[in-house]
Amino acid sequence: MPIPEDVTGDEIDKDVRQELLSLPKTLADDVARNLVMVARLIDEDPEGAYGYSRVALRLASRVAAVREAAGFAAYANQKYSEALAEFRAARRMTGNVDLWPVMADCERGLGRPEKALDMAGAPEVHKLDKAGQVEMRLVAAGARRDMGQLDAAIVTLQSPELASSSVQPWTARLRYAYADALLAAGRVDEAREWFAKAVESDRDGSTDASDRLAELDGVEFLDALDADDEIETDDETDEADEADEADEAEAEADEAEAEAKADVVDDVAEAKAEARDLSKETAADASDEDGAGTERD
Repeated sequence: MPIPEDVTGDEIDKDVRQELLSLPKTLADDVARNLVMVARLIDEDPEGAYGYSRVALRLASRVAAVREAAGFAAYANQKYSEALAEFRAARRMTGNVDLWPVMADCERGLGRPEKALDMAGAPEVHKLDKAGQVEMRLVAAGARRDMGQLDAAIVTLQSPELASSSVQPWTARLRYAYADALLAAGRVDEAREWFAKAVESDRDGSTDASDRLAELDGVEFLDALDADDEIETDDETDEADEADEADEAEAEADEAEAEAKADVVDDVAEAKAEARDLSKETAADASDEDGAGTERD
């Protein structure tokens, strides 16, 4: 797959670059460039990212970072079975538990929420850092909801991290998940409160909490492009109406002019007819006078 010239491979994380040192330099550079493309495209073009991940996997399947990247690319494309296999391979290579939450979420994606809950209670969870533990809590709550256990999902999300007033990278997502669970359980007022809190902590726009909050408040937003289109349409309609009115006025003027001309013609014709009649009458009178004169003579 083509790679832009501005992608050198030096953009990747230094730890990943360290892993690639086991490869010949040319091969390492090729793998690095493909990994950069995976990272660049995974949010906006998951299919493209998946394609580059398969190239990297073909070149260096024994590198844990490559297996992990392939797992995330498959996960972004909802290829959960493939993603889970890649994450498991990466974990075997490194012994790292960081991928445990996303592996559990793959189980959810495969329709096995019970397995995800089992993983949420496994010893590996205690080895996760705070962010990883919060992520595991989110996955467990999602599994509860998959099973129709809405109240249990709400309880699962209730934690010191949720109650904390400090804002962490995961705070907005945790508050959002809690608000969404409350709303699913029909607790609308509480849901609104937590969507508002999610908005306050969502500094990078990682959730659509503001839209959800507006929806609860009955506010509708018109897309800027749609608004422009509507304005243009209105303008075009106005212009068309004005053009129609101008055409109608012109047609009326033409009709009036035609009627005026017709009236003039009629008047002229009538005048001519009257003149002819008058001439005839004058001629007749003159003839009568001549006849009378002759008789007198």
